Amino acid sequence: MAQDPENDEEQQEESSIDTSHDLDMVTLYSSQGVDAEMEADVIHGLLESNGISSLVIRAAGTPVFGFEVNVPRARFEEAERVIAEAQAAGPEGAAEAEAASEEG
Repeated sequence: MAQDPENDEEQQEESSIDTSHDLDMVTLYSSQGVDAEMEADVIHGLLESNGISSLVIRAAGTPVFGFEVNVPRARFEEAERVIAEAQAAGPEGAAEAEAASEEG
């Protein structure tokens, strides 16, 4: 019996889809404060520069609803660690990291 090549391709695509909840986006940061947009953008940049995908969620034209930064569930703890390390290093650590990136 001949097999349907299209059906085989569909089955292969379905079997390669990740159905786990590891890629579900979860909220790492949420704020409605005056500096919320700036903080969300800084956190997003920090995570992206450390190889952690993130999304900034904002209500277009309505900042009163606040801002969120979401990350994949599987990377949540790592994202928290990266933020904690950056906070512990403070502004001096940021200046050192920037200087090191300009040297390389």
